[in-house]
Amino acid sequence: MNKHETSVSRRSFLRRGAAAGGIAATGALAAPAVLAQAPLVVKMQTSWPASDIWMDFARQYTERVEAMSGGRLKVDLLPAGAVVAAFQVLDACNDGVIDAAHSVPVYWYGKHKAASLFGTGPVFGGSATTMLAWFNAGGGAEYYRELTQDILGLNVIGFLGFPMFAQPLGWFKSEVNTVDDIKGLKYRTVGLAADLMQSMGMSVAQLPGGEIVPAMERGVIDAFEFNNPSSDMRFGAQDVAKNYYLSSYHQASESFEFIFNRDFFEDLEPDLQAILRYGVEAASTANTAIAMDNYSADLRKLQEDNGVTVHRTSKDILDAQITAWDGLITQLEEDAFMKKVLDSQREWVERVTYYELMNAPDYALAYNHHFPGKLAM
Repeated sequence: MNKHETSVSRRSFLRRGAAAGGIAATGALAAPAVLAQAPLVVKMQTSWPASDIWMDFARQYTERVEAMSGGRLKVDLLPAGAVVAAFQVLDACNDGVIDAAHSVPVYWYGKHKAASLFGTGPVFGGSATTMLAWFNAGGGAEYYRELTQDILGLNVIGFLGFPMFAQPLGWFKSEVNTVDDIKGLKYRTVGLAADLMQSMGMSVAQLPGGEIVPAMERGVIDAFEFNNPSSDMRFGAQDVAKNYYLSSYHQASESFEFIFNRDFFEDLEPDLQAILRYGVEAASTANTAIAMDNYSADLRKLQEDNGVTVHRTSKDILDAQITAWDGLITQLEEDAFMKKVLDSQREWVERVTYYELMNAPDYALAYNHHFPGKLAM
């Protein structure tokens, strides 16, 4: 019997045993009826350090799962490194070492570059919200299933949630205003963004969040991005660089990934499966709220308390990123599966973003009216 069979058999036995305990309790008051209420423990590891705000985001998910299950599910939430390294959670779910993971698809980009299309791929003009909608309503979920289960043969089920704000270009020791300014820099990013920035003349290292600042201190990298002001501030980005560049096309449409061992997930009762699945949607709303609150407050702290200069990435660099994506897309489309996914994304963005952009008022115009002079242009 392999580890999957052992895990599934154990859970099936516990569930049947709990049910039997409940039946016995109705016929004999001495039977321990509490057995029927014993929760099933879900071992879930994240890809984030214990201090990262994303552990708080993951906790919002686990709290909702536990509440909606009425105590039938208990989630043992663990930080990166508790069982496996940050980039290894997909393999751990596949092998049944853990039951679930809170991560991002780009972290298993080394298995297949198509992983990066589910959050950190080419930017056709759609936001993370646009692309999460593509995943849920535009066919993306089926492409994800095809990639993980059919192409890679992984024993996992996954969902995406929380459309992230576009990731900053990142942290630099001096100002970078042109493409020439970034050429030759040793830079941390992940996934297809690594290919993108490397094509623009940077030397790229792919590192998990917890290793970034030590690498900067040792001179392994000269500049870096992670994701947002709160995470960046918590791991000490402001201590190793003072120029923070917001707005970039390198990772502008990412969402969290919620991975489950397939045997574990499918062995659950249908209502518990639904709770784990739709709990992702519930957490997305909660995550967005605390992200807006914390990211904005921490950006102000970085400026006012830590002497960080916040910039908007120059049009010169943004234009170069779009052009670099064009060249990268041509290479990616040599793979039949990736071309199929990219065609689907383009078709979705062309239709959906046309509506979004045509319908959206100029929010910057209104903001500048009420808060003149604040926006960096």
